[in-house]
Amino acid sequence: MSDTFDFIICGAGSAGCVLANRLSQDGKYSVAVVEGGGRDNWIWFHIPVGYLFAIGNPRSDWMFRTEPDPGLNGRSLAYPRGKVIGGSSAINAMIYMRGQAADYDGWRQLGLTGWGWNDVLPLFRKQQDFFRGESELHGAGGEWRVDYPRASWELLDRFIDAAEQAGVPRSDDFNRGDNEGCGYFHVNQKNGRRWSAARGFLKPALSRPNLELITNALVDRVVFDGRRATGVVIVRGGEKKTLKARCEVILSAGAVASPAILERSGVGAGDRMKSLGVDVVHDAPGVGENLQDHLQLRAIYKVSGVKTMNGEYRSLIKRGWMGLEYALFRKGPLTMAPSQLGAFAKSSPEFATANVQFHIQPLSLDKFGDPLHAFDAFTVSVCNLRPESRGSVHARSAKPEDAPKIDPHYLSADKDREVAADALLLARRIVAQPALAKFRPEEYKPGADISTREDLMHAAGDIGTTIFHPVGTAKMGVESDPTAVLDERLRVRGVDSLRVIDASAMPRITSGNTNSPTMMIAEKGAAMIIEDAR
Repeated sequence: MSDTFDFIICGAGSAGCVLANRLSQDGKYSVAVVEGGGRDNWIWFHIPVGYLFAIGNPRSDWMFRTEPDPGLNGRSLAYPRGKVIGGSSAINAMIYMRGQAADYDGWRQLGLTGWGWNDVLPLFRKQQDFFRGESELHGAGGEWRVDYPRASWELLDRFIDAAEQAGVPRSDDFNRGDNEGCGYFHVNQKNGRRWSAARGFLKPALSRPNLELITNALVDRVVFDGRRATGVVIVRGGEKKTLKARCEVILSAGAVASPAILERSGVGAGDRMKSLGVDVVHDAPGVGENLQDHLQLRAIYKVSGVKTMNGEYRSLIKRGWMGLEYALFRKGPLTMAPSQLGAFAKSSPEFATANVQFHIQPLSLDKFGDPLHAFDAFTVSVCNLRPESRGSVHARSAKPEDAPKIDPHYLSADKDREVAADALLLARRIVAQPALAKFRPEEYKPGADISTREDLMHAAGDIGTTIFHPVGTAKMGVESDPTAVLDERLRVRGVDSLRVIDASAMPRITSGNTNSPTMMIAEKGAAMIIEDAR
């Protein structure tokens, strides 16, 4: 293993895989990618339903937990993050989602030049290999495969009808810039197999002699010469090693790990650095702040007279057929993403665009990692797309093996509690429509006896859980914003030759699943790095 490279990328997750591909593409630069996890040489990284076995498994998940959260009535949550090349794209829901045009235009209106919808749409299209082919809004031939799901359920089809009866229109494409509507999600799969960032971007590039992948190595800290980043210290097999960067160090470890690396490196709030015993390189109070996440409220309804995954899985014969159907045809329940059906709607008329997202599943369980319920049921998970609550992620110590302290502060904003109550009421209104009546839906959680808005707000704290979309902990912003960690070119303010390129950079969370927007940020970031290096 060499110890000097032009660029060092810390993290081979969704963003890091894109960066590794693009920065090594023309052979001009030597690139190292440092990944704390291992290779994706486990079958459940590739069979779509494998998320059931990967989430909550220390082989594939960093097993982070939040601090007890007052907004969740004192509960602490598991906070899954992918521990493997491909990062969370190797264990996530596989949902291809860009968000709304207004999200990116909002970034541009914050003063972030070049981040509007018309600026980023070409980047989404460049990466995409869309199952319907190329169009004004979609790309073909890119590395990021997008397919139609290969499993269907009568229950989900009728939910689309019910949503339409409740005023939520049908949609066959959530990625046009306005995602309002109800329909099946498009998924990052190819021929019934998960298509992770590692599979699409990293692995095809690993044969290049100028790209080196270093797995099972924790990034201890960034090394500085004065205020210039010159390399990183990594820990591998219990031994420390310094890697040197001729051009830049890029943190792509995600919205949980990247701010912790910054703090261990001396970039963060000065008092916090001192409490960790770390010398202050640059006092940046915004590091680790501005954490945003989508809190899903998992409403569950018992049903009868219709097929659900709960019932199918109870049968050994049917379970065997699932495996055979997948082996022979790459179809059926083993191709299922955690959520097959989606809906975007307005929880009240005051919103100009859809402000809540539903993930509908023909199954139910108490939480991922737990067994399916013994009764037939479906889950109507709903989240506030643009929460006002803000949390934080900070290094717990100066040791890279110590998990960061995660404080989401869910439902700490009054508006978020109001939206939570309205979202649960909207779910009830959809489920009560005639299209679902023959299945006799019966509310199991939060419970039909919970009726007042105040009680629903409290119930949201009982049933709410992360939907795995942490962003914003090293946000971009204009120079006059004292909490902005990065400039619009993703450079860490106050130091040189250091960028953060991952979901941490988002100033505001996008209105939907955050994986593909993170990869778009990496696409744009790679182009900026190459442009600045010339």
